[in-house]
Parts: sequence; C-alpha cells; structure tokens
Amino acid sequence: MTQNTSGAAGSHVGKVRANNQDSGFAGSQLFVVADGMGGHAGGDVASAIAVKRIAETDSQEFSTPQEAEFALQSSLVAANQLLAETVFEHPELTGMGTTVSAFIRVGDNIAIAHIGDSRIYLVRDGEVSQVTSDHTFVQRLVDSGRITPEEAAVHPRRSVLMRVLGDIDAAPEIDTSILGTVPGDRWMLCSDGLSSYVDDDRIAEILLQGRPPAPTVDSLIAEALDNGAPDNVTVVIADIEPDGTMTGSSEPALVGSAASPIEFDPDSGRRLRLPSLLLHPIKSSTAVARETHLESDADDYLDSLIEEDRARARRRRLTWLIAIGLVIIGAVAAAVIGYQWTQTRYYVGVNGDRVAIYQGVQQTVGPIPLSSVFQDTDVQVSQLPMYFRDRVEATISADSIVDALDIVKNLQQNSVSGTTG
Repeated sequence: MTQNTSGAAGSHVGKVRANNQDSGFAGSQLFVVADGMGGHAGGDVASAIAVKRIAETDSQEFSTPQEAEFALQSSLVAANQLLAETVFEHPELTGMGTTVSAFIRVGDNIAIAHIGDSRIYLVRDGEVSQVTSDHTFVQRLVDSGRITPEEAAVHPRRSVLMRVLGDIDAAPEIDTSILGTVPGDRWMLCSDGLSSYVDDDRIAEILLQGRPPAPTVDSLIAEALDNGAPDNVTVVIADIEPDGTMTGSSEPALVGSAASPIEFDPDSGRRLRLPSLLLHPIKSSTAVARETHLESDADDYLDSLIEEDRARARRRRLTWLIAIGLVIIGAVAAAVIGYQWTQTRYYVGVNGDRVAIYQGVQQTVGPIPLSSVFQDTDVQVSQLPMYFRDRVEATISADSIVDALDIVKNLQQNSVSGTTG
C-alpha cells in the first residue's frame, strides 16, 4: 500500500532566550530538527545553515533506503563543511555548532541520521520509544553504568555535548540507521527544549491523544513552556498515513531560525581572496589586513607563509614523536617496575607430580609467564588428601618465602605418607 507522510513543524524561542537558535523542517519525505549553539552570535546561524543545506535532500528521489541513508549522511557532512567555511569567513562565529536529527521516508522504511542531543521518537501500537541516543557526557555515564537515567536528568553536566556539527571536527561521527515503518506510525523529532523539560510519560501522553500533527506540535510546545522551559523548543511530527488520508500539511515548512534569511554583520567578516583561502585561517586574516602593502611582493609573502606552515607541521610532528617516546618509556618503566614487584610474591603449586614453591604471580603476559619455580619439594601431589590436592592445584598464595615454606610444611604433615608415618 502506498503511504503518504503528513507532517507539521513548530518552534518557540522559549521563556528566557532572546533569539531562537533552533531550526526545523517538515517536507514531503524529509524531516529535520537542529539545535544551534555558540551564543547569540552563532547558534541561530549554525542551525539555519545546517537545516537549509539538509533540506535540499527533500527534492531528491531514492530507489532504496540505503541510497537515502547515504544521501542524508552526506548532506550532514556537507553542512558541517559549510559551517567551517562560514567560520573561516566570519571569525566572530568561531565555536558555533548544531545538533541534527533527521530522517527520510523511502517506501516502508525510514533512513535516519543523528548527531547531538536532539531526539527522534516513534509512536507505534500505543507505545512510544526513543529511537536515537543522546551524544552527551551524561549519556556516556549512563551507558557505562556509572549513573542511572534518573540521575542523568538532574546531572550538572547534562548539557555537555560530545558530538555536534561545526567548525571543530572536519569529519564528525554521525549515527545512521534504517528502520521499518507502517501505516499508523507517528514519528516525532524535537530539540532538548522539549525533552529536557517535559518527561517522557507526558510526551507519550500527548503523542497518543490521536490529534493531527499540527495541534499535537502546538500542545507539546505549550507543555514545555508551561514547565518553564528557558530554552528554545522545536518539534516536528510526521504521521505515516494510508493512501488517500492526509491529516497534516504536505507543503514543506521551515521553522525557527531557518525560516528567516541568514544575516551577518557586514563589518564582522572579510571577503577573502583566492590565495588566502589556501592558508591557515589566522594567517589568511593577517594577509587580508596587510594586502595593500604586499601587491608587489605577494608571491614572496605567500612563500613565507607556506614555509611557516611547514615549520609548524614539523614542530607538531616532533611534539608527537616526543610524546610517543615518553609514552613508550613510561610503559617500559611501568612494565619493569611491575615485573620486579611480581618477583616479591610467592605461591605454592604443582610442578610435575610434586609440590613446588613458585616465585612471582599466577598470571602471564601473552606467552610470557610471570612466575618460575623457586624450590621443588619432596611432597608428592598424589599423596595429599583430596582437599589439599585441590588447593595446591589451584595454587596457594603466600605473603613471603617464609609463609610459603610454612605452607609446604603443613602439606607435608597432612600428606598420606606423613600421616601414616
């Protein structure tokens, strides 16, 4: 059965912020939420650039969900490059970034791409589940078992992100996946302005009320504001409808900062000439500041900058080599000290058919044992009672050589020959 997708999107600045750094998009097959960061100067720009670039994917046709998954991931990578280029031309935006959660419907499948702490939820058969995993510091603590989800909700570092699009990482790690979808499914994307201030049970309650996408979006945003949400709130809902039924708008809609033209302070950035685009950002801005004095010897100046960059690369390599050398020396020193410590330990075990005292510990490093026979004894393992035989075969640790000798003496006294003698 052919499936239509009915969607709606909404965004609100929240109760505290002066500008909306969220962006959202609801298209014919593509749905996106982005939550920008970087303060007043950059968060709105970052999310708007990312969403507008990713929204171009909505006009493409895909024969398989795998094609859509690749195209969606590629669009996020391209958005990341655009953000880096924008920072290059507008240094005052340095540090800006954005989360992105997006999916494309292809037939009865959903191709997902996700980075950051915006979320995607699925409503199916009366159940609501979170599809994406937050790329946050506290989520790592939860995943490693160090804290509970309840503790994460009030953790002081719950807003610290581990992954975003921006000018920091040229190759960001983006989660992608393909999930099946059926008529009646409801998909919801949101920024943390909703998920941080409305608990999952209340979100589920509103999503399950069965109202069309647009009023449901409005209800979720209103709930966040009623709970005092200081952050921007953005919600996008997509319903998978049977052929012929549409409960939401099919017209593409941009919301949040992406709904407005992207504007820059005309005095804040500089238009760079082609040669300076090849240089380090700091050096290129220096070249622009001085270009009126360098028209006659621009080639020499360019050569000097290139040589300086090469020198910087050499220093960086040398630093890495020194650091690696120090790590290796440290590892060798630790291994030597560790081995020397093991040789202060003793244990009683089996050597062939006799009891022996070993120096070292009962472990190996790869094929290398960390113990050796210190002294053989005349105690036959076969002559020990079953209890003592099992203990010796499992090895008996000793605090010192004196303690080891006392253990052997006790075994001699309890051996069959010693008992009958």
